[in-house]
Amino acid sequence: MINMDEKIKKAMESFERGNITCHFAEDRDKAREIVLSMIKKDDVIGYGGSLTLDECAIRDELRKKGYRMLDWQKDGTTPEEKREILEKTMTCDVFLSGSNAVTMDGKLYNVDGRGNRVSALTFGPKKVIVVAGKNKLVRNLLEARERVDTVAGPLNAKRLNRKTGCIEAGFCVDCDTPERICRHYMVTDRQYPGRMNLIIVDEKLGL
Repeated sequence: MINMDEKIKKAMESFERGNITCHFAEDRDKAREIVLSMIKKDDVIGYGGSLTLDECAIRDELRKKGYRMLDWQKDGTTPEEKREILEKTMTCDVFLSGSNAVTMDGKLYNVDGRGNRVSALTFGPKKVIVVAGKNKLVRNLLEARERVDTVAGPLNAKRLNRKTGCIEAGFCVDCDTPERICRHYMVTDRQYPGRMNLIIVDEKLGL
């Protein structure tokens, strides 16, 4: 049986082969330190919704230090302002995100409701930094999909107070409702060199 240290090492080697620069963080504080070291003071920073970023206090630290953030989750932001900010995120300097699943063979698997997160991961921002806890590690895309269907999807729907069948069932029921949060499915497999960075944290973070 492969232990967690070996899983992380194998995953990092796979991502590096695909031109996704990998970093290891012993804990959330180190992850936050790595993220800040990769951002310049004059960078315009966008982000996707992410409990992992919150648990690492990355956005709080950026706000406190006065970085130029496209802060669509700021209190008091109207729906119209939020949409405008999210559109600007598509051309920001640095985009921060978590990930629903990280495979040991070097792929990121993400499922989105609005689509802003997967759009920015795919194209637009000059630099992308993804932070993921060790609980997101899975063997392959089959396990990644299973993780979203049985863990991340139902728990996020519950967190967001959505009325979806997965909350009661505990797994995806492929619901047909406006409350559905799983609409855009994306696999990231290899990148052009220098754009995408992945930080794997030796802690359980996010859902």
